[in-house]
Amino acid sequence: MSGLTARDVEQAAANLAPVVSRTPALSALCLDQAARWPVVCKAESLQRTGSFKFRGAYHHASSLPARERENGLVGASSGNHAQALALAGRLLEVPATVVIPADAPSPKVEGVRALGGRVVTYQRGADDRDALVAEIAAREGQAVVPSANSRHIMAGAGTAALELLADHPEIGTLVVPVGGGGLAAGTAVIAKHLNPAVKVYGVEPEQGADTLLSLKCGQRIALPDPPVTIADGLGHLCPAPLAWAVNSTLLDGVVAVTDRHITTAMAFAFRHLKVVAEPSGACALAAVLAGLVPHESGTIGVMISGGGVDLPTFHRLITDTTARKEPARA
Repeated sequence: MSGLTARDVEQAAANLAPVVSRTPALSALCLDQAARWPVVCKAESLQRTGSFKFRGAYHHASSLPARERENGLVGASSGNHAQALALAGRLLEVPATVVIPADAPSPKVEGVRALGGRVVTYQRGADDRDALVAEIAAREGQAVVPSANSRHIMAGAGTAALELLADHPEIGTLVVPVGGGGLAAGTAVIAKHLNPAVKVYGVEPEQGADTLLSLKCGQRIALPDPPVTIADGLGHLCPAPLAWAVNSTLLDGVVAVTDRHITTAMAFAFRHLKVVAEPSGACALAAVLAGLVPHESGTIGVMISGGGVDLPTFHRLITDTTARKEPARA
């Protein structure tokens, strides 16, 4: 078991208070109408480095003994955790190395370099990124900061839900994207502690639904091939072990969305909430707009987890969606 507790999330919130942004909870009448329930969206796309990932990366890194991090930090990521790790290293005044897919969106790679991080690329489906991270850590004496498989990472991620529930205690259902599962785990632990009646649902892209498959099988299952989806931040092959230990017992369910659901949500968020959401960051909203999330009472809380998308890609995706003129509810 992960041993993750609500106390861990509360301690993370205290540690993070001086460095994180308390992101807004956004609402709109047209969103309530589209979802047929009141909805509030936690805009973690407005967090430092553009995603919720900074919460976990900084909490984990700052919780390490100084001697363990003095040679630097290293971690693997599709982009958002990479930027978060680079900023954590900058704030803690230690070097940061990030192992990123060669095809990661350019804003994420540029963001790492702008923050002073060193970028090492790998080929999806061909290279073992975790082995590469372990090699760098051993050779250079750097401390590994996982993207999801850490109690401190999960606790830090859960602080976003802690803020949202403090601002909106009437929430009856929380919906979060699931990649490695750290955000879902931290959210589920703190939400069930504050109100056991709250339902927590995870959302994955259809082509990367490893947690959904694992729940159906009753154990961690790895996908045979790297997922092909626009939601690059959720393209995990298998749930992180520590996150799985939480999510397999506390999540009320996981649903899968199509790329079309995702682009519809991106366009909706931009048009009505004035927020830029990357495909991965829009997945939770996509599931709500598509009517895929069970809900019985109260407000629906949605995590817009990140906004790391370049302008040409964003324009192409939402233009294709608006040209189809498809309804918000599929």
